[in-house]
Amino acid sequence: MSKLYIVPTPIGNLNDMTFRAIEILKTVDLILCEDTRKTSILLKHFEISAKLKSHHKFNEHKTSHDIINEIKGGTQIALVSDAGTPGISDPGFFLVRECIENDIEVETLPGASALIPALVNSGLASDKFVFEGFLPPKKGRQKRLKLLSEETRTMIFYESPHRLIKALEQFSEFFGSERKASVSRELSKMFEENKRGTIQEILEHFKAKQIKGEIVIVVEGNTAEKPKKNKKNKNAEPEI
Repeated sequence: MSKLYIVPTPIGNLNDMTFRAIEILKTVDLILCEDTRKTSILLKHFEISAKLKSHHKFNEHKTSHDIINEIKGGTQIALVSDAGTPGISDPGFFLVRECIENDIEVETLPGASALIPALVNSGLASDKFVFEGFLPPKKGRQKRLKLLSEETRTMIFYESPHRLIKALEQFSEFFGSERKASVSRELSKMFEENKRGTIQEILEHFKAKQIKGEIVIVVEGNTAEKPKKNKKNKNAEPEI
């Protein structure tokens, strides 16, 4: 029986593609991808001629059954996303779970993911962190932010350019305007930008410019000490 390969692709700079990733994509029979047009650019650059098939969040539940049967039939298949590692805020989880349930081996290559360079670049604590991905756009967003206001670990978020200002304003409201943060934009690309400071400082910076590209926001955890509860002395005499 064949296996499913999970192959990370560069988040921007094509030179970040690994030799092993190129080798596997050249040997498989079929490559599943989000957008065949974007992946075609990558394949052409590395002279890879494997067949492409669309596999994205809108069709993964319908197509996974056929993919499982193809793998069982001996077809060598790799899954890629438009950028980064499949399954990290991208399609991949559902197909991997289906493969595991069908006793199909899954081999995941290490590789690019925007959250790690953004975290290291931020200068914030990286020994313990929580990845939140994209926050809910509407329903449940404020409830999630209220819950995260007590989070003590460094937090990492993905955000779209047109929602960055709104996100920073809400972070200021729920986390405090003086909380330290970092916004990374267009990581590994020609116009990469990393803006660090308080949430208020970063908000003012991006309000004054046109925002483009992929966004990663890193926010310091809550470092405020909680007030200690007074423990009653069981042996103390009762007050009159």
